Amino acid sequence: MDYDVEQLDEFRWRVPRRGGMRTDGLIFANAALMGGIRGDQAIQQVANVAHLPGIVGPSIAMPDIHWGYGFPIGGVAAFDDHEGVVSPGGVGYDINCGVRLLRTPLHKSEVQPHLEGLMDRLYETIPSGVGAARSDLILSPKQLDRVLRDGAAWAVKEGYGVPRDLECIEAGGALNGEPDLLSARAKKRGRRQLGTVGSGNHFVEVGSVSDVYDLQTANRLGLSAGTVTVFIHSGSRGLGYQVCDDYLDRMINASRKYGIELPDRQLCCAPLTSPEAKEYLGAMNAAANYAFANRQLMGHYVRRALADVLGADVADQADLVYDVAHNIAKFETHSVDGRARRVCVHRKGATRAFPPRHPELGTRFHDIGQPVLIPGDMGRYSYILVGTPGAMSQTFGSTCHGAGRQMSRTQAKKSARDRNVPKELARRGILIRAATRRTVDEEIPEAYKDVQDVVDVVDGAGIGRKVVKLKPMGVMKG
Repeated sequence: MDYDVEQLDEFRWRVPRRGGMRTDGLIFANAALMGGIRGDQAIQQVANVAHLPGIVGPSIAMPDIHWGYGFPIGGVAAFDDHEGVVSPGGVGYDINCGVRLLRTPLHKSEVQPHLEGLMDRLYETIPSGVGAARSDLILSPKQLDRVLRDGAAWAVKEGYGVPRDLECIEAGGALNGEPDLLSARAKKRGRRQLGTVGSGNHFVEVGSVSDVYDLQTANRLGLSAGTVTVFIHSGSRGLGYQVCDDYLDRMINASRKYGIELPDRQLCCAPLTSPEAKEYLGAMNAAANYAFANRQLMGHYVRRALADVLGADVADQADLVYDVAHNIAKFETHSVDGRARRVCVHRKGATRAFPPRHPELGTRFHDIGQPVLIPGDMGRYSYILVGTPGAMSQTFGSTCHGAGRQMSRTQAKKSARDRNVPKELARRGILIRAATRRTVDEEIPEAYKDVQDVVDVVDGAGIGRKVVKLKPMGVMKG
């Protein structure tokens, strides 16, 4: 079925309710981005999500939207806690894939002479690629259960980081996970992968602040012009993938059991009040905790590499700016039609973007809002924003999560076949370290939308506010 899309204003487009849709779709994009979105199956997926029981507000898509499993990547939807559902397709296979940003006390000019050595050390220190595992960190079953229960706090307790890190992680780095709900296979896959990058679009990136849009907020975050930063993008690795895989069959059966009609079986789901939903959420939270701990360990290894190349003082002063999830379903309270309602917000390739004075932010970010980390591609730039009241009123406190792919991996490899991408990037002052050429070819900059276009829509629509732009200096890919 083809869906007509109506332009509401410069940054918003409506997918009108029709057929079995219970609500409208709402897409954030400008005219140029919308041209590419129209050629993707993602609009159909926005409409499909609108069919699900108990959906509250519109089925939402961010400007980085593209086709995904079940929900589009860049999709957001909220469901009433009594009448709604939870769907693994609204979270994805890489549960709590997310990003973390550290800032160093150094200016770009101080790091540039040591950049090659730093990139080599990061590559030696942090395992990457498909199936990457650490021979020096194999978790016992009891240790893994503690990771699944305590998340980043387990890592800090074990000496991987410092207590102040936990103040700068979404949900403090731990959700209400239930380790007993994970299969033996999921746990087996997780025992050797903690502290690893993984493959695909995951990375560790050394960059620097190139542009400042909000000086006061940038100073509060320690991101003055020229400041060197380190981005980390990774998730729950094979453990999270297995959790999703394990629960998809259960959710297909649950959809039949509770008489839920699905426009796409990839949206299989269960009522939030059902045992199946509660079990999935407990297992998903445990996998999310694994991802929080995973990025916490990688943050520790980044500090170790900084110490080895630039000195212990630099590592000690490398502070965490923020760590945020991209693939998650969480119970939150939002104002809907003028009253507070508890809803389960699915963010699939989307970032939480809570505004100033939100009670979940604590004292550190109370006055400025939650930092929102938006990585771009390895050849251009990334952005740091903060959450806004507009995000709360329009998108259940959510915004985009990155640039969004516009080229399949097969297309990207074909485009890069006769090129030497690392040399191209080196000529632009960006050093690349990667496990395989294939990974680099799949991740060429033009495989992604221009993140500046995406962020300009977010800023213009008021669902995020630009603070600084970062430019890459060196990128380590899985």
